[in-house]
Amino acid sequence: MKKFLLSIVLIFFIAFQYEMYSMKKTASAMPADENTATLNGFVKDSHTKEALIGATIFIKGTKSGAYTNKSGFFSIAGIKPGSYTVVISSIGYEKHEEKITFKAGQSVRKDFSLKSGSVMSEGVTVQADKEVEKRQITVSKVNIPIKQIKEIRIGGESDLFRSLQMLPGILTSSQISSGLFVRGGSPDQNLVLLDGTTVYNPTHLFGFISTFNSDAIKDVELLKGGFPAEFGNRLSAVLNVTQKDGNKEEVEGIAAVGAISSRLSLEGPGLLEGSSWFVSGRRTYFELIKSLLDEDPEDPLPDFNFYDLNGKYTQEIGDNDKISLSGFMSSDNLEYGNMGMDMNLEIGNNLGTLRWQHIFGDNMFLSTNLSASHYFNKFFVDQQGYEILINNQIRDYTLKSQLEWFNSQSLTTKFGFEMTRYTFELLQNFTGNTDSTDSGSEGGEINLKEHDWNYSIYGQMNWQVNDQFSIQAGLRGHYWDASDEYLLSPRFAMRYQFNGNIAAKIATGRFYQSLRLASMQDFSFFDTWMPTDESVKPSRSDHLILSIETKPADGFDFNFDAYYKKMYNISEINQNAIEGDKVADVFFIGDANAYGIEFFVQKKIGNFTGWAGYALGFINAKFDSVNKGKEFRPKYDRRHDFKIVAQYKIDENWEVGANFVFQSGQSYTGASSRFQSRMPGMNYGNGKVVPSQRYGLRKPESHQLNINVSKKMSFFGLPARLILDVYNVYNHKDIWIRYYNTENNETTVEDISLLPIIPTISYEVKF
Repeated sequence: MKKFLLSIVLIFFIAFQYEMYSMKKTASAMPADENTATLNGFVKDSHTKEALIGATIFIKGTKSGAYTNKSGFFSIAGIKPGSYTVVISSIGYEKHEEKITFKAGQSVRKDFSLKSGSVMSEGVTVQADKEVEKRQITVSKVNIPIKQIKEIRIGGESDLFRSLQMLPGILTSSQISSGLFVRGGSPDQNLVLLDGTTVYNPTHLFGFISTFNSDAIKDVELLKGGFPAEFGNRLSAVLNVTQKDGNKEEVEGIAAVGAISSRLSLEGPGLLEGSSWFVSGRRTYFELIKSLLDEDPEDPLPDFNFYDLNGKYTQEIGDNDKISLSGFMSSDNLEYGNMGMDMNLEIGNNLGTLRWQHIFGDNMFLSTNLSASHYFNKFFVDQQGYEILINNQIRDYTLKSQLEWFNSQSLTTKFGFEMTRYTFELLQNFTGNTDSTDSGSEGGEINLKEHDWNYSIYGQMNWQVNDQFSIQAGLRGHYWDASDEYLLSPRFAMRYQFNGNIAAKIATGRFYQSLRLASMQDFSFFDTWMPTDESVKPSRSDHLILSIETKPADGFDFNFDAYYKKMYNISEINQNAIEGDKVADVFFIGDANAYGIEFFVQKKIGNFTGWAGYALGFINAKFDSVNKGKEFRPKYDRRHDFKIVAQYKIDENWEVGANFVFQSGQSYTGASSRFQSRMPGMNYGNGKVVPSQRYGLRKPESHQLNINVSKKMSFFGLPARLILDVYNVYNHKDIWIRYYNTENNETTVEDISLLPIIPTISYEVKF
């Protein structure tokens, strides 16, 4: 019955969209109020004609304004007749002003272009933001300009996840991990979207860097909690990444050689008018470096490489339609053979997205996505004839559509649906003979294959009640076939603008998740995705967030967040599981809560840019089968988290940057005693330690300073840049793993340290 009702709602929604499309000619450009006018259109880069996300459009002398959405579209209704100066601005672009005359009942369609380069007037920015931001109710949202992301480097590589890790409230399992632990949630609780499609393993090099090539990214949006109803099936956070469309005017590119990898990006106009394309690739060249080294035949280096490819083609069809086809591929491969052991590891993502965008009249924007995503993870070991195989795959086919309706200057609504077909496969064969694998499970083997349909529908509204008060309310419905669960996720947020530059926000909501990730926190190559079946309950979290936002000075933003998050039915991998045929055999299930405060100050404009943040966070978890059922803090609990990122443009050719982090030490499990195990009749054996409270001890504080210097130059007449990056400047080696050595009679505590100081040079050429 539930499936039937949900199907009826989906059919009704699709029929509604079709009806809107069929009414396109009759739903003319006349705005809803014949006594006022409407302004709508796109804001684009004047050089590439690429749509700009988050640009501000403000009508001087009024309180009317808007931000462009993820497609660069805006709509402003309720404009009184008359002549006005329209101000358009975006970070990193020159401010543009244009005088437009509006008549009663008129709908003005106008696209604006901004020139890149100069820093816009900060006074105008603050004035516009005061009015426009009153409608932006989203709490705990962070937007980092792409230019700043490109300046945060490790091993000469700019990296999206490394940049996000420098924000307060975002933790890592170690300094060499790019996983994001957001406000007490694990990485699988973050929804990572690339052009609207889910990415299941967004890391390379065993978690060292992310799979997202910064050259291919146009916009990054991070929601650390309390996210609206348009996002679902995750408990903690949303990372929404948008790829470039490409230059519609001319062919250009950028090539770079770094210490870890080299990359090449190209973009240009398509064959048809209004089209563009973008392709980008990145690959390691460790094989070349290895061939130049004098290897020890008894201790050879592993063969390792990774690559990622991004591509996108966009075609505008008239003024109201745009179709885009985007794709992404990534792969990590490792082979190692020594001392009678052969090991092979393969990790990868393949995804593609077909998107159609359409404008109805002057105030409705439709976006429909059809996508496919495939994540695979294969680990094989042959130890002198004894074989081990772990193979995990998830296939995701998704159709989703969203209608954004700019009802009036004070009201915006969104409606949408999403349906996904999942196929999960998990094979763990520890029998010693991988050829014996059959369906089902037997001793030493886990062999699961699950299919699942997920359905979601949602609606949400943003309503500016008056000049000071605005609210956002939403409701999302879920139905998951494998667990036969129908659940509702209410979301609510409100904003109150005090006199001056101070605004208070509050957000609350309920969030559900059907997917689970079995992961070793120190090694990301054992990541295994599984659904929620009838053996376990869906995971759930309840968020409560209070936020204070202000602009203490031109160009500066200051935010204070206090949050509480309660999580139910979350997972922790059962490392002792060697056989099973249901999800409950792979995981321990428990609850957790996280709470804390965050301070964040950011400067996006001027020669000096960057941010500083401090977070105080507490995380507690309780699992019946872990730590004897007693409450414990997870490994990634760091309590105090202080970060600074700064970039300074000295002149037209020189830039310097630095970032610093100081955190409480990572938790680890100590030992209370030791015993000696041995076989009957033998006088020797292996020392074993008895663990104490789970993660009850803490390693020393973690801290690190990284710096970079870049100089613009010329390469055969082409603009180029030389970049010097120094990782871990004062050579402080954090402890990665602490363990107990029981090889001798006296037990000793041993540490495996992380990376020392690493200077690297990279070179970029733009053409």
